[in-house]
Amino acid sequence: MKCSFCQKGDTEVVESRVIKEGKAVRRRRECGKCKRRFTTIEKPKEVTLWVIKKDQSREPFDPEKIRRGILRAIEKRPVSLSIVEDLVNQVEREMMRKESEEVSSRAIGGAILRRLKRIDKVAWLRFASVYMEFEDLEDFKRAI
Repeated sequence: MKCSFCQKGDTEVVESRVIKEGKAVRRRRECGKCKRRFTTIEKPKEVTLWVIKKDQSREPFDPEKIRRGILRAIEKRPVSLSIVEDLVNQVEREMMRKESEEVSSRAIGGAILRRLKRIDKVAWLRFASVYMEFEDLEDFKRAI
């Protein structure tokens, strides 16, 4: 890496540490020529994940949208916010691991449902009723 002061490429890492919850590395570097020190931050390139909705429109993946849906489903249920955060993070990681930069809304909904079912059956049914567009009591009976 070039020195930010003299622009020579002879720099060495003096200290490294993980920052931003493990999502980046802060490095202190020293120039071999001018001996000045500077800081760099390395992080993976952000990949924009696109969600393909039922109507074939596309929108950027938004973990906040997942969080809101789950919070509605767990309303007045004994589910902690830390469990919700874990669930959102798990779903986001699963979607990011996919080979494509596009993922269907059905894949996201399915991932949420699989996890919610293990956490709280009532929250699972609430989420499923919206996600699967239940229209009458028979839809609920079939899901149960």
